[in-house]
Parts: sequence; C-alpha cells; structure tokens
Amino acid sequence: MHHALVHWDGPFINFKDFAFPDGRGHGCRWVHTKRFHLPDDASDDRALLAALIAHPEFRDTYDGAGVWLEARHGQWWSDRITPDTYTAVDESTAIRTIRTWATAGVALPADLEARLHEAVFTPIRRATSRYALGPLPEDAHHDYGPIHIEFHELVLIDRHTGTLALLVAADD
Repeated sequence: MHHALVHWDGPFINFKDFAFPDGRGHGCRWVHTKRFHLPDDASDDRALLAALIAHPEFRDTYDGAGVWLEARHGQWWSDRITPDTYTAVDESTAIRTIRTWATAGVALPADLEARLHEAVFTPIRRATSRYALGPLPEDAHHDYGPIHIEFHELVLIDRHTGTLALLVAADD
C-alpha cells in the first residue's frame, strides 16, 4: 500500500504579532502547522506517520532556514525519528500541553486566543487521532541542536476531513 501525503499549506502564528497586556509579550513563541491531504488508501496511522517522516517537508529545523536536504527535523536527526517515537495522546492532554506552553502563566491577548482556538485547539478536538513526539535520546540531537527552549510536536490525523497536520509549538 502506497501512502503519499500531499503537502498543502503551512500556517504560521507568531506571538510577537499580538499585543500582550504587559507590553512584553511572548516574542519568541510561535506555532507552525504543516497540513497534508491524506491519500485515498490511508488506513493505518503508523503508515501515515512513516509517510510524514519520509516527506521532504518533515526536514525542517524550525529555525527560519526552511526545508533542508539533510535529514534534520527540529533539533534532531530525522532518521532517529520513527512512527514508534510518537505516542498516542487524547484530546485533553494535547490541548493542555499546548495551552500550558502558550500561556506560561500569562494571559493571552483575545485575538491570539481566538487564533489559537481556530488554528490549534479546534483541529486538536476534531482530529480522529493525535500523536505527540516523545522524548528522544541525547545523541539524536544534530550538530547544532538543541536550538529551541521548548519544542512541542503533535501530529493530528483527521479522517473526517482527510487531512494530517504536523503541529510544532516552540520558542527560540
């Protein structure tokens, strides 16, 4: 069975684009979502995770350099990431992880809260399955990782809409 994911877009939310009440805000926090159309024969989540890992869009260090030819993903060598590196998580765990990271004890501006609700929390709720990238061994860091303070990664599979979303929430 051939599982070809088709990359379709990559919405980016930069916290520095929003006015925080304290005037400082979270200028170094952001959420980048890469969305893909599922193939017609998408039946197995593990095969979809493998197709995602094999996709050229997966090779992104999330440092502004874009997609690499080299096998890097975030701060890791992408060949150290397998479908088994991802753990199934429920809706409340996924939302709590992102909300705790996003707020970090600070109230979010209403327009950012609305954007996160639309672009992050609603897709998490609608997903038919959700996976979080689990911890990787220290030697999985590539030659200039780690580069992020916090790095949270979710894969949202939504069989109702026929989409897969790779959601990365980080600060640098």
